[in-house]
Amino acid sequence: MKKILLDAHTHTVASGHGYSTVQEMAKMAAEKGLEVLGITEHGPAVPGSCHKLYFKNMFVVPRQLFGIRLLMGCELNILDTNGSLDLTDEYFERLDLAIAGVHAPWYQGGTKEENTAGMIRVIKNPNINIISHPGDGACELDYEPLVLAAKEAHTLLEVNNHSMAPQRKNMVVRDNNLEILRLCKKYEVPTILGSDAHVSYQIADYERLYPLLAETDFPDELIMNYWPEKFFKYLFG
Repeated sequence: MKKILLDAHTHTVASGHGYSTVQEMAKMAAEKGLEVLGITEHGPAVPGSCHKLYFKNMFVVPRQLFGIRLLMGCELNILDTNGSLDLTDEYFERLDLAIAGVHAPWYQGGTKEENTAGMIRVIKNPNINIISHPGDGACELDYEPLVLAAKEAHTLLEVNNHSMAPQRKNMVVRDNNLEILRLCKKYEVPTILGSDAHVSYQIADYERLYPLLAETDFPDELIMNYWPEKFFKYLFG
């Protein structure tokens, strides 16, 4: 197993239900030997999360802390089958990284086909870099077209460790994540492992995902967490 050098999806106290500060997250990332850390607070549709002004003010945060390259971003909410998001285009110029995902309480869903079409619109949105936890079952999806769209758009589909926590009692996430990994392997599409850390100790914790990588014999070269330079080139050219 190669060394994890990048964790792109984490949350601080600013998300309203996180437990560590930016400084605490960056310090822990340095202690764990990472090179890059993404701080991606929940978008404003999530109760208790950041006001939109938070994302406009991100320029005040240093992008190097404790030797870590810091990416300040957002995990936006996909709101409906049209691919609507909870931040408008004017905010993206302030974000280093834009993740988008479905969180069931704030999503107006439809059929499997409608949900898939809406997520493909988000995948093709040039402002979006990563789709968070598409395998968590928050809405029914057809994964093959998502993987093919992600390959075309150079958008990463995340396999999320946090959504597999036993406390969440999610009965579909393991099989969904296996399907995503098998399809990414088949079509040679890079993916990214997501810790979705809500406290500093969870940074770069992918323990629930390693058995899935082993089961699918997933190639190291397609896991962006091992290759920061490849990650930046793939997403930003």
